[in-house]
Amino acid sequence: MYDGLKGFREFYPGEMSARRELTDTIEKRVRRYGFREIGTPALERTQMYVDKSGEEITEELYAFEDKGGRGVSLTPELTPTVARMVVEKGGELPKPIKWFSTRPFWRYEQVQQGRFREFYQTNVDVFGSEHPEADAEILAVAADILDGLGLSTGDFEFRVSHRDILGGLLESLDSDVETTDAIRAVDKREKIDREEYHELLLDAGLTRDEAERFDEVLGTDDLDDLAAFAETDRVEAAVENLRAVLAAAADFGVRDRCAISLETARGLDYYTGVVFECFDTAGEVSRSVFGGGRYDDLIEGFGGQPTPAVGVGIGHETLSLLCQRAGVYPEEATETDYYVLTVGDTREVAAGIARDLRGLGHVVETDLNDRGFGDQLSYADGIGAETVVVVGEQDLADGCVTIKDMASGEQTQVPLEEFPPSEGRPTDDEEN
Repeated sequence: MYDGLKGFREFYPGEMSARRELTDTIEKRVRRYGFREIGTPALERTQMYVDKSGEEITEELYAFEDKGGRGVSLTPELTPTVARMVVEKGGELPKPIKWFSTRPFWRYEQVQQGRFREFYQTNVDVFGSEHPEADAEILAVAADILDGLGLSTGDFEFRVSHRDILGGLLESLDSDVETTDAIRAVDKREKIDREEYHELLLDAGLTRDEAERFDEVLGTDDLDDLAAFAETDRVEAAVENLRAVLAAAADFGVRDRCAISLETARGLDYYTGVVFECFDTAGEVSRSVFGGGRYDDLIEGFGGQPTPAVGVGIGHETLSLLCQRAGVYPEEATETDYYVLTVGDTREVAAGIARDLRGLGHVVETDLNDRGFGDQLSYADGIGAETVVVVGEQDLADGCVTIKDMASGEQTQVPLEEFPPSEGRPTDDEEN
């Protein structure tokens, strides 16, 4: 007997049915905004991630050498891949480019609540628009997905910030601060104890007094106060951009879902503008449910023309936790509309009935094990069949089939020529 690998999971039919419903809801909502689905590879060159994040990133990757001697990795995220795709084909595509994709990713990291080594994510991205409406549409898509899953405004909030506000605040300090390290510290602010957080700020170059003042200003949501604290053009421009995005979000109907939170830094270095994270308002999901933001420099970094971009990556594991906490996670159950039960030598007729029912769009099962009447009926009950169609030799001699409603137990005989009913049956053209 072999054990499964840590951080990798399998899903049985009921579990998979619930996950499929969640995925279908996400993708249905995304398509309403005109996003087009793309497919992306499971393997990329490891150097692509090293160039973006440094050699240390390989510790988090499933990296290896393939049979051609190439250093490759299972993809840990989608953004670098779609950036490469935009570089390759972007000149041929009308802008803005609006893409989405649902697929698995892999990271070799510590398994914890909502985080596994193989995980599923839906990415939604807009390339080619620098306007606040693009940021607002990403926020609107994310909120629409949560609404579609049955979550209410009180179940979640979007914490919104701007990377240049944080960077500008840090630049306004007298000390020589490593801005990237300080922003990474801010991203960990709610995940580690206060002393460890302050030590990270000190390691980034802040004095203890600067760390305390910086931490204090992070607690404000007054954008005027932030601009006054920094007194720099960079912060003023970032504040103006954040205001514009929030104004657009109001027009898109999602401003009430957004709270200004400078602690929201997003750990990935390629973010350049407005960033946001979705949180469980009840606090039971201990980490952000998902997040996203603007990354205007990434395409150019991959050798393309300067191309503004904004997107969100929606992790299915943490989103499932939020839905479960709120009591709206899809039911983990399979569905069977009809079980066609055979008695005696009736396979040919039963198979025809099953084909007709499937042609009408129903989920239909039949006997594959040459079982008796009682065993077939027990199986039909076990798979949750709503209706059993008994096709027996005596029934056929009478020109009928017997229809059994499994919930009520009621049985009725129906003339064979009237079952399944012909009305509403799709034509071949309609099916195609």
